[in-house]
Order: sequence, then structure tokens, then C-alpha cells
Amino acid sequence: MRKLFELSPRRIYALVCGICLALLAFGLYLQHVVGLEPCPMCIVQRYTMVLIAMVAALGAAVSGHRSHQAIAGLLAVLAVFGAFVAARQSWLQWYPPEIATCGRDFYGMIENFPLQRAIPMIFKGSGDCTAIDWTFLGGTIANWAFLWFTAFALVALLLAWRLRRSS
Repeated sequence: MRKLFELSPRRIYALVCGICLALLAFGLYLQHVVGLEPCPMCIVQRYTMVLIAMVAALGAAVSGHRSHQAIAGLLAVLAVFGAFVAARQSWLQWYPPEIATCGRDFYGMIENFPLQRAIPMIFKGSGDCTAIDWTFLGGTIANWAFLWFTAFALVALLLAWRLRRSS
């Protein structure tokens, strides 16, 4: 972990972006090759992961101490939001309600906007948020997403702290 923070902020952002892209690619593999249908909460987590990747790519592209601090703060906020959604989905999986519900239909909300046409199959899904279709080392997709979002939040907060101390 210490070696990670000896890296420049731009390299840390590039690493976060690369990990996000790999996780998104794995999610698409699970959807289109394995045949798992993402639920609305999974779709929200995907959008959040895409936003984190975009903000991290921006951080890797720009230079400047102030902009790196702002980007680290924005990454932390996005990662905390993603962790919250993943934690909520994990809770629903551990304690499923009698009537399966994930909240509002996020797909239905974005269906009315032109963005839905621009990104057709990536964010389409209607799976059950309480279903556990895949596990790795005892953790569900939502559990692993929570861990990754938490790791991104910690990295962003530690980077912001490091940048603030050095100013």
C-alpha cells in the first residue's frame, strides 16, 4: 500500500481508471457471455463505475495540484455513493423481502431520455436485485462491488489527504 502512494497522482488515477474498465468489462462478460441479467441496482453501480473511470481518466490527463485535489474529492463522493448502493443490494440479498423489489425502475427512468439510445445494451437489464446468480470466494457481485467502491473511496481520500498535506 505504501508503494501505491509513492506514485504520482496521475498514475494513481490511471490505475483506478484501468481497474474500473476491467471491472466493467467483467460485468459485460457476465451479462453477455454467461447470461446474467443485471438488476436496476447493478445498473446504477455500473453508471457509478463509468463515472469513476471518467473522472479518474480526467485526473490522469490533467496536471495541477488544485485540480488533483478536486478530482480526488469527486472520486471519493462517487465511490461512497457506489458503496452505498452495493451495500444496500448486499443487504437485500442477505435479508430478502417477501415481495422482491429494488426500488424505482431505473431502466424505465432512463428509457425516456436520448441517452438510452446512445448506450443500448450495456445498461439494459431487468434482473432481481435479491438474486444471487454468481459468487466468488463466498462473495456476491454486490459484495465485491462494495469492496471495490470502498477501496476507491479510501484511495481517493488518502490521495486528497496527501495532496492537502503537500500544499
